[in-house]
Amino acid sequence: MSYSIPTIWFIIVVLGIGTFLLRWSFLGAMGNRPFPLWAQRLLRYTAVSVLPALIAPMVMWPAATGGRPDPARLGAAAATIVVGLLTRNTLAAILAGGVVLGLGTYLA
Repeated sequence: MSYSIPTIWFIIVVLGIGTFLLRWSFLGAMGNRPFPLWAQRLLRYTAVSVLPALIAPMVMWPAATGGRPDPARLGAAAATIVVGLLTRNTLAAILAGGVVLGLGTYLA
């Protein structure tokens, strides 16, 4: 399906406005008032939930293998989880997963 240039720009502008309004609803509408404690507690987990949501599809249905899970990616995910749980260090977990993925794809 082909879109015209004005239609593409309309879509870009509408999505930009929507993104701005979503962010403003949390940040701009609150002004200088502090967030309620329950909102602060929930927002603390945002980063923790976003990263797995981005990574999980790439582990379970990677485009590189036609959507089939492969041992290299599953091993990298397992290494990341194990190192993260043992060390409580995000950077160490990411590096461990990267090393296992690199070795797994090199050896395969």
